[in-house]
Amino acid sequence: MQDQAIVAILDGIRWLQEPPVWPDDATRSWLTERGSMTQRLEKHCGKIRVRRYREGFVTACIEAWEAALLPDCGRFWLREVVLYGHDRPWLTARTLVPAAAEAGPAQQVLSLGDVPLGQWLFRHRPPARDVIQFGRVGTLWARRARLRLTEGQPLLLTEAFLPDCPLYISGGDAPQQ
Repeated sequence: MQDQAIVAILDGIRWLQEPPVWPDDATRSWLTERGSMTQRLEKHCGKIRVRRYREGFVTACIEAWEAALLPDCGRFWLREVVLYGHDRPWLTARTLVPAAAEAGPAQQVLSLGDVPLGQWLFRHRPPARDVIQFGRVGTLWARRARLRLTEGQPLLLTEAFLPDCPLYISGGDAPQQ
């Protein structure tokens, strides 16, 4: 599957209105992970590879549900990526940062390049999460969270767990070879 089709999965997420009924404890553990998802994935492959699909400033093209979780500033930094483990796509993610945050800690997001967001976010003190929601795209799981950086600046992170992700493997926390 091409990165374009993988990233398009983010647009098809159906957000759940009620807390989900988890199929098992492993799924719940993955989706409610409060630490770095990058670190959790790296336990299974050693090193995550990031492929950026789209990155840059956007204006009115963000979704209404995204706008509802961020300050109304009219301009946002958008970063869409696919994370690969063992050369297989494991997770696709979208990060939105209000342009007003350019002057604070979030300015580093603008220059991450191929560095995983989680590697930067969890380098020092973990960010506060004040919103987390869960969703589905067919049989795939997704989550989104509004994170608060050190100066309270918001960052919206949406993640969809792709079919090859260790989340879906029985005993999903057993490291793979």
